[in-house]
Amino acid sequence: MRTQKLLLTNVWGCVFPLLGLCQDNVNWITVGDGPSFSLYSSNISYQFHVDPLTLDLIHDHWGGYAAETIPDFNGVTSGWGGPYTYRRREFPDLGRGDFRVPAIHIQHSDGDTVSAFSYTGYEISSGKPSIPGLPATYGGEGDVSTLTVHLYDNYSDISADLYYSIFPRYNAISRSFRITNNGSHSVIVLRASSWSIDMPNEELEMIDLYGDWAAETRINRRPVVYGEQGFRSSAGYSSHFHNPFFALAPPSTTESLGPATGYSLVYTGSFSADVERWSTGWIRVLLGLNPLHLSWTLSPGETFSSPEVISVYSEQGLGGMSRSFHSLYRNHLSRSNHTFETRPPLLNSWEGLGFDFNESSMVKLAEDAAGLGCILFVNDDGWFGTNYPRNNDSLGLGDWTPNPAKFPDGLGPYVDQVENIAVKNSSGNMQFGLWVEPEMVNPDSDLYKQHPDWCMHAGNHNRTVQRNQLVLNLGLPEVQDYIITVIERILDSAFIRYIKWDNNRGMHEMPSPSASHAYMLGMYRVIDNLTTAHPEILWEGCASGGARFDPGLLHYWPQSWTSDNTDGLERLYIQFGTSYPYPPSAMGCHVSAVPNHQTGRTTPLAFRAAVASMCGSFGFELDPSTLDQTETEVIPAIIARQQQINPIVINGDFYRLALPDKSNWPAALFVSPGADSAVLFAFQIRSALKPLPPPLKLQGLDSNAKYRVSNGTWEQSFSGSTLMSTGLSLSWPHSDYQSFILYLDRQ
Repeated sequence: MRTQKLLLTNVWGCVFPLLGLCQDNVNWITVGDGPSFSLYSSNISYQFHVDPLTLDLIHDHWGGYAAETIPDFNGVTSGWGGPYTYRRREFPDLGRGDFRVPAIHIQHSDGDTVSAFSYTGYEISSGKPSIPGLPATYGGEGDVSTLTVHLYDNYSDISADLYYSIFPRYNAISRSFRITNNGSHSVIVLRASSWSIDMPNEELEMIDLYGDWAAETRINRRPVVYGEQGFRSSAGYSSHFHNPFFALAPPSTTESLGPATGYSLVYTGSFSADVERWSTGWIRVLLGLNPLHLSWTLSPGETFSSPEVISVYSEQGLGGMSRSFHSLYRNHLSRSNHTFETRPPLLNSWEGLGFDFNESSMVKLAEDAAGLGCILFVNDDGWFGTNYPRNNDSLGLGDWTPNPAKFPDGLGPYVDQVENIAVKNSSGNMQFGLWVEPEMVNPDSDLYKQHPDWCMHAGNHNRTVQRNQLVLNLGLPEVQDYIITVIERILDSAFIRYIKWDNNRGMHEMPSPSASHAYMLGMYRVIDNLTTAHPEILWEGCASGGARFDPGLLHYWPQSWTSDNTDGLERLYIQFGTSYPYPPSAMGCHVSAVPNHQTGRTTPLAFRAAVASMCGSFGFELDPSTLDQTETEVIPAIIARQQQINPIVINGDFYRLALPDKSNWPAALFVSPGADSAVLFAFQIRSALKPLPPPLKLQGLDSNAKYRVSNGTWEQSFSGSTLMSTGLSLSWPHSDYQSFILYLDRQ
């Protein structure tokens, strides 16, 4: 039988049995009688209090700034549900009469799954603690403050610490928790939602991002109805199918007007997003780990840490929400040295040569890329394997040694040749980058023959091969150490400036539900180790495109390949959708050959280049020898223009002026800090005689300033107020897939 404990709490000079009556006001956090808690800035308030009878945490408000807390006078509603069902709770459990989806669900050693967490105290600190083994936002005393609320289950001897951090400059709150087993028997954490609140009865819509390979981040907006609605990834990774982000907003909220609240999970594994409208009309909002891939055993003395969720509130519509996420993630999530640097225009070998190459053909490709003005040459898949040479995707994955038939002297002399190639219109030489996929293995490889037990598998079940490969189990320390060792060996062998880290399948036969989370902890250890040891390298994530475009990995590297689909039109949909939580500076897009090899569509080079220039990482994925003379002559100017644009794309504020799924004339604007300059991207999808294009009203400019608007061949001057209130009327050619890039400079 579990024993009960009465805890005394000594916080900020106040001693009280389970109930605090002292007040604190420290760095955007106020604690009042009750106690009640408020995290606030001039724009937002997050408020909750302790119920004096049950010591449960009750949610009061999350949204715009509120000077006071208004009590909920609805009272207990009669019905089957107990008192906990009719409370707006902060950290809901299951088993005591709250019949809604819980945030925490624990199975105890005797088999029951009832938890009874009660408030015991709190702490306030400047800055923000890290989360052991997990990526997280960070900040110092002037950036963020943290409230830690302590709970205890006296029946099971389990403590819970809830972490609330406020980033006032970004209208953002982060939440995570830690569970510690103080008892003498192991328990199993079945469910862990890092974010949980109960919102009042309001008419809301849910905006989320769904998709698949080559069709990522399609915008889905739907009403929040009674019952459960949501989505999850059970792929072991965040996946193409659903991104770990959603927003809630009234039906009247637009891109630029109205309230919106966004939720983003800083995690790369399986996750679950749950929104449940109850009989009262209240809406429970949960975001965290997927319970199908958890069942985490917590032995006596051990602590389980949840990944964090970031929530942002905006009164400037969904666009304002996005810009808060973008700024927060650039400044307080990404830790790369390259986050705010202009990225080198590159040429990737994959779509040009595939697996069919050798050292001489690769050097020739790099020379052709330099002739166009590309600064970085990336050798994609196919460069490795000795006994199982990587001449197709069924061989050699896991054997990270250069293929001697392709590179007889290894990578070093080959890379030196590339690095000695002069780049057109540049005073420097070509730089070299390399593709790797170290989390995977082919059955036909030396690694698999030597260590078949290193791959993810479930007993005697068949090992399902996808894309001719299996998943290495990064939950195993020996696998983690192997990957660190072989990648370090590669980096020591040649002067490599860029690494593209790929991952091309989901997890199938897992040995246990917890294997997915154990894998994530191991993967983060590997990537943390390598990126910390090599901050000079530009790391780019990839997972068959955007299957792992999530905040967890953006902590370690500054950019990710957004989609394998390089079709200009499709990329508009993908990039606009991805921009809801993620800054365009973190996206990668390349200009590929036409007809596009995924869609078969032919679009003009200028259109494809304009779409790609909206991303932080820009490049080409083609064989320059196949270009016609006109394309060869114009591409150096395209690269020069992109390099002029890139600093604003990297550092500027992003405005979605018109969405491609809503308008035939989608458009986006990047505005520099201080609004001294801007770049407008405007597109026409289909030529149309009627209706005429609507005026393009800009945003984010200084209404009192005068701006010179130009496209490189003509220019005119307008006030910021005119550009935002009247807008531009663009004269479109009578042709499909047209684009304009306009520059704005304060006069």
